[in-house]
Amino acid sequence: MEFCTERLILREFTDDDFAAVHRYTSNPDAMKFMLWGPNSEEETRGFLAKVAALAAEEPRTGYELAVTRRDDGALLGGGCLYVTGTNGEIGYCLSPDAWNRGYATEAARELMRYGFEEHRLHRIFATCRPANAGSARVIEKLGMQREGHLREYLYAKGRYHDSLLFSILEEEWRAGQ
Repeated sequence: MEFCTERLILREFTDDDFAAVHRYTSNPDAMKFMLWGPNSEEETRGFLAKVAALAAEEPRTGYELAVTRRDDGALLGGGCLYVTGTNGEIGYCLSPDAWNRGYATEAARELMRYGFEEHRLHRIFATCRPANAGSARVIEKLGMQREGHLREYLYAKGRYHDSLLFSILEEEWRAGQ
């Protein structure tokens, strides 16, 4: 599976991606707002094994894809789409050196397109931590509307975390195309 955008290629992760994946998943700055990480080498290997198993599922409902630059193939991070019935959830995590260049927006927009066009989803949502203003801006650029603030929604890293919830409906996405 591979998607091409103007500047990016979203593709399956491979074992050869270990060093590049571990570089960002072990980086405390990249993991500041994530509910996982910073990763040990063992955790990064576990992630690559998990996404390989996910890619082999039939029917496939989970997509964890490497986000790479089209011009030089550099791995910038990852993007995901998870499908449950007629709903989908998108997410992304990029290396800090790829931030503020529009890559997260471009990758997430392609994942939304795939969800609405290929899976015929009715609704796609995304969440982020309230303090992650950069991620909230990306989500809003996608045309998603903020639905709410989920207080102490998830437990990770020894404590509860709030999440902001955003979504877009298929009809709203089509109107914005």
